Amino acid sequence: MSEDIKYPVYRKYKNNRSFFKIISASEFEEIKVEAEKYTFHHFRALILPDRNFIYDLTFSFSAHCDEIGEEEYEMRKTKAQQDQ
Repeated sequence: MSEDIKYPVYRKYKNNRSFFKIISASEFEEIKVEAEKYTFHHFRALILPDRNFIYDLTFSFSAHCDEIGEEEYEMRKTKAQQDQ
């Protein structure tokens, strides 16, 4: 694991159905897109599989995810908040 990572980092699945803000090695947000509805979830990793998921989103993501910027993530987050 690299010690040089600066949180937060932002990712999205290649199918544009989930957007992530990785806040730390044990915390992230996810915005899911289902049809035209956006949902927002905040997660804290309490078990090893969750921590492994965060690690993969942070460091081993290129097969399934793309990097995105804060602006793209925040646009989706605003939409999710409007939908709730």
